Amino acid sequence: MKKLLAMSFILLMSAGALAGCNTISGAGKDVQEGGKAVQDAAS
Repeated sequence: MKKLLAMSFILLMSAGALAGCNTISGAGKDVQEGGKAVQDAAS
């Protein structure tokens, strides 16, 4: 029972970490696009 609980916990933590990385990546792309728009407007 403890082994099943530990495996479930590891699986949930891994899924959360992967989702978090994907979210940060998306935010980075949004910031990059915003910077590009400002740069294009300035030139």
